[in-house]
Amino acid sequence: MAERAGPGIARIPALAVLAHHLVGYRRTWRAGVFSSFLLPVLTVLGFGVGVGAYVRQGVGGVSYLDWLVPGLIASTALQVAMAESTWPVHSNFRWIRTYHAQVAAPLRIGDIVAGHLAFVLFRVGTSAAAFLLVTALFGALHSPWAVAVVPVVLLLGLAVAAPTFAFSAVVPSDSYLALLFRFAVIPMTLFAGVFFPVESLPEGLRWLAYATPLWHGVDLCRAATLGVAPQWSVAGHLLYLAAWAAAGWLLARGAFRRSLVV
Repeated sequence: MAERAGPGIARIPALAVLAHHLVGYRRTWRAGVFSSFLLPVLTVLGFGVGVGAYVRQGVGGVSYLDWLVPGLIASTALQVAMAESTWPVHSNFRWIRTYHAQVAAPLRIGDIVAGHLAFVLFRVGTSAAAFLLVTALFGALHSPWAVAVVPVVLLLGLAVAAPTFAFSAVVPSDSYLALLFRFAVIPMTLFAGVFFPVESLPEGLRWLAYATPLWHGVDLCRAATLGVAPQWSVAGHLLYLAAWAAAGWLLARGAFRRSLVV
C-alpha cells in the first residue's frame, strides 16, 4: 500500500491509509456521481419547489426554497458522514478485518483513525460541493459567503463521524447501526431546523434541537447562503462542533485501541 501511494505519502502513515480508501473508491465512484447530482435536483424540486409553492409567505423574509437549501446541504453532509462511519467501520472490524491488517502493517491506531476519517471528510466535501453547485443553478444562493458552506459541513461531518467511529467499533452487531439511524439521524434531520424553524417547536424540544450538531451546521450554512447573521455567534457554533469532533476523536481512538491491541 505504501509503495503504490508513493514515497512522500508513505512517510505520513495517515495519508497512506487515506490512499488505501481512495484506491477502493476509485472502483466505485462512478456509481455515486449520478446520484450526487440527481438527489439534490429531486430534493430541491420536491421540497423547495413543490412544498415551497404552498408556503407563499416564505420563511424569515425569503422564499421557502432559499431558506430550505442550506438545511438540505447540511443534512446531506450528516447522512453521508453517518453512512461512511457505520457499516464501513463495523465491517473493517467484524467482517473483512481491514483494520487488523493495517495495525499489523504496522500502523499506529491514530493513523488508522485519522486516515479513514480523512476519507469520510473527502466524501462529505465532494457531496456538499455537488449539492452546492446544483442549488446555485436554481438561484438559491444569495451571498459570496456561500463558499463557506463546504468547510462548515466538513467540520459538521467530523463532529458526527468521529463519535460514530467509536460507536461502530464497539457494537457487537450491525443491528445497532440501524438503531442509530432510526433514533438519531432521522430525528435530527426532522427536528434540527432543516425543514422548519426550530422556534416553532415546544421549548423542551427546542433545546434538544440546539444540542444536536446538525442544528449548528444548518444555522451556519443558512447564514452563509443567505448572507445574514446566524442565530448564534459564529465562534459559538464552531467551538461547539469542534468540541464534538475532539471528544469523538478521543472516543474513537480509545475504542479502536481496545478492539485492535491485545
